Amino acid sequence: MVPSIEPNSILTLEEFLKLPETQPASEYVNGIIYQKPMAEGKHSLIQTCLSSAINQVGEAKKLAYALIELTCNFGGNSIVPDIAVFERQRIPLDTNGEIANRFDIHPDWIIEILSPEESANKVIRKITFSIQNGTKLGWLMDCDDESITVFQPNQFPEVKEKQDILPVLDVLDNWQLTAADVFDWLSLT
Repeated sequence: MVPSIEPNSILTLEEFLKLPETQPASEYVNGIIYQKPMAEGKHSLIQTCLSSAINQVGEAKKLAYALIELTCNFGGNSIVPDIAVFERQRIPLDTNGEIANRFDIHPDWIIEILSPEESANKVIRKITFSIQNGTKLGWLMDCDDESITVFQPNQFPEVKEKQDILPVLDVLDNWQLTAADVFDWLSLT
C-alpha cells in the first residue's frame, strides 16, 4: 500500500468517503490514504477460489457470506479487505431488505493475500486493527512460502502450512480446510 497523499495531510473519514473511487481501491488508515496494489495472478486466483469455497459452505444455510474487495468503515478507518466474511445476521440491509451498499461495520473474518510489492507489516496492522475492533478471525496468506498466519483475539499469531487445519468462523458448521487445500488451487491441474 503506497500513500497517495502527503503524510502531513489530515483528512477525516467522511472527507475520504466523499472522494472519487480509485482503481485499485484506496484505504483510509489513521488519516492517510493508501492505494492497494493491483492484484496479480496468484492473488486473484486464491481470492476467487477461497471466497467461492466459503460461500459454498456459508450461503446454503445462510450462515455467512464472503465478499471480495468490500469497503468496510469502522473504528475511524476505511479498509478494503481482499475478502471480508460476515455472519449472515450482521449483514446490513437497505430499506428494501436487500444488502446495503455501505458497510459501517467490521468484518467477522478478514482475509488478506500478500502481494509481492506489499508491506507485510502494513497488512498485519490492518488485520490487528480489525481484531481490536471486533473481528473474530484474520488470515494473512503468503503465496510465496504457502503459509497462512492466523490472528484471533487474545492469542498470539500462529503460522499454518501444509496439512495444518485452518480455523474458520464457528458458524460454518465444522468446515475443515488445510493450508495445502488453499494453495493447491494455484496449480490449476
